Amino acid sequence: MSTRSLTIFTLAHIWLLMATASIAQFIIDTGGEPVEIDEEYFIVPATAGNGGRSTLVTRDGSCPFNVGVENTNSQNGLDVKFTPFAPHNDDDNVRLNRDLRISFDEDSSNCGRSTEWRLGERDAKSGRRLIITGRDDSTIGSFGNFFRIVQTQTVGIYNIQWCPKEVCPTCDFICGTVGILRENGKILLALDGDALPFVFQNE
Repeated sequence: MSTRSLTIFTLAHIWLLMATASIAQFIIDTGGEPVEIDEEYFIVPATAGNGGRSTLVTRDGSCPFNVGVENTNSQNGLDVKFTPFAPHNDDDNVRLNRDLRISFDEDSSNCGRSTEWRLGERDAKSGRRLIITGRDDSTIGSFGNFFRIVQTQTVGIYNIQWCPKEVCPTCDFICGTVGILRENGKILLALDGDALPFVFQNE
Protein backbone atom coordinates (compact mmCIF):
# COMPACT_ATOMS: atom_id res chain seq x y z
CA MET A 1 0.00 0.00 0.00
CA SER A 2 1.40 3.40 -0.99
CA THR A 3 1.91 6.19 1.52
CA ARG A 4 -0.95 8.16 -0.07
CA SER A 5 -3.32 5.20 0.08
CA LEU A 6 -2.33 4.50 3.69
CA THR A 7 -3.03 8.13 4.61
CA ILE A 8 -6.47 8.04 2.98
CA PHE A 9 -7.28 4.74 4.68
CA THR A 10 -6.17 6.08 8.07
CA LEU A 11 -8.17 9.29 7.71
CA ALA A 12 -11.26 7.37 6.64
CA HIS A 13 -10.90 5.06 9.63
CA ILE A 14 -10.54 8.02 12.01
CA TRP A 15 -13.60 9.71 10.48
CA LEU A 16 -15.64 6.52 10.89
CA LEU A 17 -14.62 6.21 14.53
CA MET A 18 -15.49 9.86 15.17
CA ALA A 19 -18.88 9.50 13.46
CA THR A 20 -19.66 6.33 15.41
CA ALA A 21 -18.68 7.98 18.70
CA SER A 22 -20.83 11.01 17.87
CA ILE A 23 -23.89 8.91 17.04
CA ALA A 24 -23.37 6.91 20.25
CA GLN A 25 -23.92 10.10 22.27
CA PHE A 26 -27.45 10.54 20.92
CA ILE A 27 -30.75 8.85 21.69
CA ILE A 28 -32.19 6.99 18.69
CA ASP A 29 -35.91 6.57 18.07
CA THR A 30 -37.60 3.43 16.74
CA GLY A 31 -37.13 4.71 13.19
CA GLY A 32 -33.35 4.86 13.64
CA GLU A 33 -33.25 8.66 13.76
CA PRO A 34 -31.78 10.82 16.57
CA VAL A 35 -34.37 12.08 19.05
CA GLU A 36 -34.63 15.86 18.69
CA ILE A 37 -35.28 18.61 21.21
CA ASP A 38 -38.89 19.87 21.25
CA GLU A 39 -40.08 17.20 18.81
CA GLU A 40 -42.95 14.96 19.95
CA TYR A 41 -42.36 11.31 20.91
CA PHE A 42 -44.26 8.52 22.59
CA ILE A 43 -42.41 6.73 25.39
CA VAL A 44 -43.21 3.02 25.17
CA PRO A 45 -42.05 0.02 27.24
CA ALA A 46 -39.57 -2.02 25.21
CA THR A 47 -40.76 -5.35 26.60
CA ALA A 48 -44.18 -6.91 26.05
CA GLY A 49 -46.76 -7.09 28.82
CA ASN A 50 -45.80 -3.82 30.48
CA GLY A 51 -48.39 -1.51 28.97
CA GLY A 52 -48.49 0.81 26.00
CA ARG A 53 -47.70 4.45 25.31
CA SER A 54 -46.96 7.10 27.91
CA THR A 55 -49.97 8.89 29.38
CA LEU A 56 -51.38 10.79 32.35
CA VAL A 57 -53.03 8.70 35.05
CA THR A 58 -55.26 9.85 37.89
CA ARG A 59 -55.19 7.65 40.98
CA ASP A 60 -58.21 9.11 42.76
CA GLY A 61 -59.71 11.60 40.32
CA SER A 62 -57.79 14.55 41.73
CA CYS A 63 -54.75 16.57 40.69
CA PRO A 64 -51.86 16.26 40.17
CA PHE A 65 -51.89 13.53 37.62
CA ASN A 66 -49.36 10.72 37.78
CA VAL A 67 -47.22 9.66 34.85
CA GLY A 68 -48.02 6.19 33.59
CA VAL A 69 -48.53 4.08 30.50
CA GLU A 70 -51.66 2.82 28.78
CA ASN A 71 -52.89 -0.63 29.82
CA THR A 72 -52.86 -1.90 26.25
CA ASN A 73 -50.71 -1.55 23.16
CA SER A 74 -53.31 0.62 21.45
CA GLN A 75 -52.58 3.85 19.58
CA ASN A 76 -53.80 5.86 22.57
CA GLY A 77 -51.40 7.75 24.77
CA LEU A 78 -49.79 11.16 25.03
CA ASP A 79 -46.57 12.28 23.44
CA VAL A 80 -43.81 14.14 25.25
CA LYS A 81 -41.10 16.65 24.48
CA PHE A 82 -37.56 16.73 25.86
CA THR A 83 -35.86 19.94 26.97
CA PRO A 84 -32.19 19.63 28.04
CA PHE A 85 -30.95 21.42 31.14
CA ALA A 86 -27.87 22.53 29.20
CA PRO A 87 -28.32 22.38 25.40
CA HIS A 88 -25.15 21.41 23.52
CA ASN A 89 -24.19 24.37 21.31
CA ASP A 90 -26.46 24.45 18.24
CA ASP A 91 -27.19 20.72 18.41
CA ASP A 92 -30.89 19.81 18.24
CA ASN A 93 -30.36 16.18 19.25
CA VAL A 94 -31.12 14.83 22.72
CA ARG A 95 -28.01 13.35 24.30
CA LEU A 96 -27.49 10.39 26.58
CA ASN A 97 -26.72 10.82 30.28
CA ARG A 98 -27.67 14.50 30.33
CA ASP A 99 -30.26 16.10 32.60
CA LEU A 100 -33.47 17.11 30.86
CA ARG A 101 -37.11 17.92 31.41
CA ILE A 102 -39.84 15.65 30.04
CA SER A 103 -43.26 17.19 29.49
CA PHE A 104 -46.65 16.33 28.04
CA ASP A 105 -48.57 18.93 26.03
CA GLU A 106 -50.12 21.46 28.40
CA ASP A 107 -53.54 20.88 26.83
CA SER A 108 -53.47 17.21 27.84
CA SER A 109 -54.32 18.04 31.46
CA ASN A 110 -57.28 19.87 32.99
CA CYS A 111 -55.43 20.43 36.26
CA GLY A 112 -54.33 23.92 35.31
CA ARG A 113 -50.72 23.18 36.17
CA SER A 114 -47.50 22.10 34.50
CA THR A 115 -47.43 18.72 32.79
CA GLU A 116 -43.70 18.28 33.30
CA TRP A 117 -42.62 15.00 34.81
CA ARG A 118 -41.63 15.39 38.40
CA LEU A 119 -40.37 13.12 41.15
CA GLY A 120 -43.06 12.75 43.79
CA GLU A 121 -42.93 11.57 47.37
CA ARG A 122 -42.88 7.93 48.43
CA ASP A 123 -46.13 6.06 48.11
CA ALA A 124 -47.24 4.98 51.59
CA LYS A 125 -48.24 1.49 50.51
CA SER A 126 -45.49 0.45 48.09
CA GLY A 127 -42.70 2.60 49.48
CA ARG A 128 -41.77 3.61 45.96
CA ARG A 129 -41.27 7.14 44.67
CA LEU A 130 -43.92 7.93 42.07
CA ILE A 131 -43.49 10.05 38.95
CA ILE A 132 -46.11 12.79 38.97
CA THR A 133 -46.59 16.03 37.04
CA GLY A 134 -46.08 19.67 37.98
CA ARG A 135 -43.25 22.04 38.72
CA ASP A 136 -41.07 21.08 41.67
CA ASP A 137 -42.18 22.74 44.88
CA SER A 138 -38.73 22.42 46.49
CA THR A 139 -39.63 19.31 48.50
CA ILE A 140 -36.47 17.70 47.16
CA GLY A 141 -34.37 20.77 46.52
CA SER A 142 -35.94 22.06 43.28
CA PHE A 143 -34.37 19.26 41.23
CA GLY A 144 -37.42 17.01 40.88
CA ASN A 145 -38.19 17.91 37.24
CA PHE A 146 -34.87 16.70 35.85
CA PHE A 147 -34.46 13.20 34.48
CA ARG A 148 -31.90 11.58 32.21
CA ILE A 149 -31.93 8.86 29.56
CA VAL A 150 -29.29 6.14 29.71
CA GLN A 151 -28.36 3.39 27.27
CA THR A 152 -29.13 -0.24 28.05
CA GLN A 153 -27.07 -3.07 26.60
CA THR A 154 -29.25 -2.97 23.48
CA VAL A 155 -28.92 -0.15 20.95
CA GLY A 156 -32.09 1.91 20.71
CA ILE A 157 -33.46 0.73 24.06
CA TYR A 158 -33.06 2.96 27.10
CA ASN A 159 -33.69 3.42 30.79
CA ILE A 160 -34.99 6.66 32.28
CA GLN A 161 -33.38 7.74 35.53
CA TRP A 162 -33.87 10.43 38.11
CA CYS A 163 -30.35 11.50 39.05
CA PRO A 164 -29.83 15.21 38.30
CA LYS A 165 -26.07 15.30 38.75
CA GLU A 166 -25.64 17.80 35.94
CA VAL A 167 -27.98 20.23 37.67
CA CYS A 168 -26.22 19.77 41.01
CA PRO A 169 -22.89 17.89 40.78
CA THR A 170 -22.21 18.21 44.50
CA CYS A 171 -25.61 16.99 45.70
CA ASP A 172 -25.99 13.57 47.30
CA PHE A 173 -29.08 12.23 45.55
CA ILE A 174 -30.77 8.89 46.10
CA CYS A 175 -30.92 8.15 42.40
CA GLY A 176 -33.37 5.72 40.85
CA THR A 177 -34.41 4.16 37.56
CA VAL A 178 -37.99 4.29 36.28
CA GLY A 179 -40.12 1.14 36.32
CA ILE A 180 -43.82 0.43 36.60
CA LEU A 181 -46.19 0.05 39.53
CA ARG A 182 -49.53 -1.66 38.95
CA GLU A 183 -52.37 -0.27 41.04
CA ASN A 184 -56.11 -0.87 40.70
CA GLY A 185 -55.85 -1.74 37.03
CA LYS A 186 -53.62 1.23 36.24
CA ILE A 187 -49.92 1.29 35.37
CA LEU A 188 -47.94 4.06 37.05
CA LEU A 189 -44.29 4.99 36.61
CA ALA A 190 -42.18 4.85 39.76
CA LEU A 191 -38.62 4.50 41.01
CA ASP A 192 -37.13 2.00 43.47
CA GLY A 193 -38.34 -1.19 41.79
CA ASP A 194 -37.34 -3.24 38.75
CA ALA A 195 -36.04 -0.97 36.00
CA LEU A 196 -38.09 -1.00 32.80
CA PRO A 197 -36.48 -0.37 29.39
CA PHE A 198 -38.20 2.05 27.00
CA VAL A 199 -38.11 3.07 23.35
CA PHE A 200 -39.08 6.38 21.76
CA GLN A 201 -41.58 6.49 18.91
CA ASN A 202 -41.85 9.53 16.70
CA GLU A 203 -45.40 10.37 15.59
